[in-house]
Amino acid sequence: MGFFDKIKRAFTGEEQPEEVVEVQEKYDKGLEKTRKTFGERMNELFANFRTVDEDFFEELEETLIGADVGFETAIQITESLRQEVKLRNAKKPAEVQNAIIEKLVDLYEQEGLNEVNELNIQPEGLTVMLFVGVNGVGKTTSIGKLAHQYKNEGKKVLMAAADTFRAGAIDQLIVWGERAGVEVVHGNAGGDPAAVVYDALERAKAEEADVLLVDTAGRLQNKVNLMKELEKIKRVIQRELPDAPHETLLVLDATTGQNAMVQAKQFKETTDVTGLVLTKLDGTAKGGIVLAIRNELHLPVKLVGLGEGIDDLEPFDPNDFVVGLFKGLLKEE
Repeated sequence: MGFFDKIKRAFTGEEQPEEVVEVQEKYDKGLEKTRKTFGERMNELFANFRTVDEDFFEELEETLIGADVGFETAIQITESLRQEVKLRNAKKPAEVQNAIIEKLVDLYEQEGLNEVNELNIQPEGLTVMLFVGVNGVGKTTSIGKLAHQYKNEGKKVLMAAADTFRAGAIDQLIVWGERAGVEVVHGNAGGDPAAVVYDALERAKAEEADVLLVDTAGRLQNKVNLMKELEKIKRVIQRELPDAPHETLLVLDATTGQNAMVQAKQFKETTDVTGLVLTKLDGTAKGGIVLAIRNELHLPVKLVGLGEGIDDLEPFDPNDFVVGLFKGLLKEE
């Protein structure tokens, strides 16, 4: 079943299993602001145009860019819709709006064909995850929430406070460690991050831990310094575990929209990012950023923050995301 059929099924209210509904409700609630804003933009667009002419398509392009679906995506959708409207001879606003959503969904599905959204957890032995991203995006909080979830699943978890350049980052991770009941390996502020990671790996091996989550510095003096620091940490990890880190996750704040895209591009150049953690999706009208990330950066989203609670960091589900984004926006033709 394609994504568009799933939206239609959600739109018609077809019954689904309870656990599926529970996760979908989190996505529905988390994407409420984005959906409302997107709907308002569509209504405004159709209120201003009696006919689907060239001015309409230009305005549509602006509307899509404003909805943070990304510049390339907006142009691609508008061009594709020009052909589709001619082909279908679509004139009614409802027909055109449904065609817009269908095109967005089709593009989103097509770009994610070979995408792996699951975290690369090792079936045996230690899984090492490195978290990167600028300060203030919710990196340490995401690590703490994930540690809590793995602990609840019965895994032996350790966290490493390798952001030694900010004393606050070490303290924050220690607080999360206490909250989640997970041990935090740390050194002194201003110490060598790679040394902290080495200590954490030794401890993880000695204690036969299942998961090691590593927090890293968000910003050093410049990009070169940051790159060198991350490379050094990776060398230390690979010396102990040649196939690690199993994930290098870039944490982005969804509320920053296009600025998050700029950060993603920079970190993609700096280090081998394997996936993204998108925080604060519930607090923004810029959820369209996921479409832009998939279409323009080709990086899989692995986790999303859909609330402030300790259990509100969810594995990214493309189906639930797309239903949450467009549910209720389909019009009866």
